[in-house]
Amino acid sequence: MAQVAFVKTRDRVAGVGRAIDLLAIPPFEGKHLFLKPNLNSADPPPGSTHEHTLSALVRRLQALGAGKIVVGDRSGMGRTRTVMERRGIFRLAEELGLEAIVLDELPAKGWEHLYVPGGHWRKGFAIAGPVLNAGGVIQTCCLKTHRFGGHFTLSLKNSVGLVAKQVPGEGYDYMGELHSSPYQRSMIAEINAAYRPDLIVLDGVEAFVDGGPDRGKRVDAQVILAGVDRVAIDAVGVAILRHFGTTPKVEQGPIFQQEQIARAVELGLGVSGPDGIDLVTGDAESAAYAGQIRQILDRG
Repeated sequence: MAQVAFVKTRDRVAGVGRAIDLLAIPPFEGKHLFLKPNLNSADPPPGSTHEHTLSALVRRLQALGAGKIVVGDRSGMGRTRTVMERRGIFRLAEELGLEAIVLDELPAKGWEHLYVPGGHWRKGFAIAGPVLNAGGVIQTCCLKTHRFGGHFTLSLKNSVGLVAKQVPGEGYDYMGELHSSPYQRSMIAEINAAYRPDLIVLDGVEAFVDGGPDRGKRVDAQVILAGVDRVAIDAVGVAILRHFGTTPKVEQGPIFQQEQIARAVELGLGVSGPDGIDLVTGDAESAAYAGQIRQILDRG
């Protein structure tokens, strides 16, 4: 069973703490961690990770004994350094003792080329070395739809920011291939074969149920999720989007037949169906909300 902590809340700081506590995460004992937020653009949440979510997560990781924490991303909509500046990442890094890196400023030797057997990337893909070289990977993502072909952008899609647009000196446009491919959603899942997260925190206090990833139809979804299984997190996230009414493509068919999720299951990246997901709550209000989402999950 994959546990997904489910906390109904409008308070991001309290919600992050409660969700992690429900999972009983073991101490990190000096482990060097890479932290991947959602910094695809500089738009306010849920277009990007909320500062309160990120700071609460970092403080909890430090309380769990984490050693060096590196936070980094590669933006898709805007210059990454500018996005990080506008979202206050460098200031936060200084305050909390983090190292902040701009992934698309890495040199050629900072990228590792990977190929997933039977995958849909023509040349494989290049993933940031700091991710592969870390002792653990932490991810915090948003809850939203994606109007440019991803259909939804939760934890699996958040990994796209770990892949190079172009490796210096190589001249190949990996993002051009991804966004022009009819296999885009399968390719998104394949990126995730490169690593396994130690923790995922999904901030669904606000969500886009249409549009996205930068702007869209906003709802107050009032939820924080946490877990280590990306398939389980994304399946629950899709069920929440359906709960509020979302796009035809996200509504279509069984949740586990959504292409991102189905391909991730094929690759063995998580649970294979809704019966493998255990929604963990700690209060009556969260339990009632989780019960509604459970019904959507179980319907497929």
